Formats: sequence, structure tokens, C-alpha cells
Amino acid sequence: MNRSDVTDRLATARRKSGLTYEEIAAKLGRSPVWTAAAVLGQGTFDATEAAALLDLLDIGGTERAEIEAILQEPPTKGAVGMTVPTDPLMYRLHEITQIYGPAIKAVIHEQFGDGIMSAIDFQIEISRIPDPKGDRVQLTYNGKFLAYRKW
Repeated sequence: MNRSDVTDRLATARRKSGLTYEEIAAKLGRSPVWTAAAVLGQGTFDATEAAALLDLLDIGGTERAEIEAILQEPPTKGAVGMTVPTDPLMYRLHEITQIYGPAIKAVIHEQFGDGIMSAIDFQIEISRIPDPKGDRVQLTYNGKFLAYRKW
């Protein structure tokens, strides 16, 4: 069994359970986005979180110990299997980076100096904003600024 097998197993169990990522996150004491990323193979659970997740998804039997161990291993992050995503939502996020990435970079450098926003010390919030013309999606990225070091 590998990380991909575990991710598929968790997806099937989550669908059967009827639990949302928000409900799972609440039980684990984590954010829905972090929880979804970890369940989808992009995060590492500690032993307590892995056990709680498998309890919530009613995963037991002979495979449980192996799944728990795999969930605690650091995954290969960012490996979505393709250079440019074809899923429409993921493509639009990619498109935002393509169009606005240089401007975002310029404004960050103007405000903070030469550096980057951490994807390690990072969180994201997703909110629904009601609008009479159609509800809006609000993404809030919050990452630590890391200045490039001179030596």
C-alpha cells in the first residue's frame, strides 16, 4: 500500500461516511483546508490525528495499522500529476497566478523587501460572500514573510 492507495481509500470512506471536510476538521481541531489537503495526500497527520481520522471514517481491520503509518509519513507535496491542471477550478487558480503573479510579487517586494511568502508557515481561509449577482468565493492567504539572506 502506498500514499496514493491510502488517499483513494480515504476518499471512498469519506463519501460513505457522509462527513464533510469541515466536520472532520472540527473533530481533529484543524482547519477544513488543512484537513482536506492532508486527507488528499498533501499533509502529514500525527499519530493521534491519524487514529481519530480512521475512527471517524470507520476504517479498521488489517489495513488500519498500515494506513495509520502511511498517514504519518511526509508526502511528496505539490505532486498533482500534471504541469497545468485541467480541472476548471484548479486551472482558474493557476490562471490567477499566471496573470497576477508578477503583480503580487512586485507588491510584496515593495511592501516587505526581497523575499517570499512561506508555504510552510501558512494558512488559507475560504469564505462564501453572499452577493445578489451570485455568491463570491473569498480566499485569504496568510503566510509568514521570509526575507532572502545576504552572506
